Amino acid sequence: MSTYQTEEEQVEAIKKWWKENGRSVVGGIVLGFAIIGGWQGWQAYHRNQGESASMLFDAMRQAVGAGAQDPAIENGKRLIGEFGGTAYAGFAGMELARLAYERGEKPAARQHLEWVAENAPDATIAETARLRLGHLMLDMGDYAALDGLLTQSPLPAFAGEFAVLRGDAAVGRGDRTAARTAYEQALQLGVEDETLLRMKLVDVGGQLAAG
Repeated sequence: MSTYQTEEEQVEAIKKWWKENGRSVVGGIVLGFAIIGGWQGWQAYHRNQGESASMLFDAMRQAVGAGAQDPAIENGKRLIGEFGGTAYAGFAGMELARLAYERGEKPAARQHLEWVAENAPDATIAETARLRLGHLMLDMGDYAALDGLLTQSPLPAFAGEFAVLRGDAAVGRGDRTAARTAYEQALQLGVEDETLLRMKLVDVGGQLAAG
């Protein structure tokens, strides 16, 4: 405003600028508050979704612990149906798969794991389901589907476990050489149960490092 010589000129300039730009300024302010309010509402919605899903998952776990499979299954299916976008739905799906497998319903267990692998919002949950799905495919003797699953690159943290799965698949096919190579790779990458892996490696003729 220093370019204006008098106070009257400054006032007139402000009036003129406000007349030309005031509507857009107000609109920007309103839009800004709308964005903030929308974001807060979105956060509140997800917070409520998470809390509701958590309560339902706790109810499912309690039912499982009490041996009440029917209520557990009902809660799990409801959780997936109503809160499928939460991590709890992924946990519920894997629990439903376990319950189905224990009842001898392998196709149902497979469907649950496939859903988690494809829909879980958390990459670690999805990858855990994919690993379990691979072991189930091996158990079912579906080597074609298993080969397709193994062509996908795993997350680095799961690389060793998927190498073990490749070795197990090779054993199932009677290919001890391929199994040995896969187990050796798994040993280098690191796995949760290294003792079991070493036993598998010895079973296919592998040599363990001394010491």
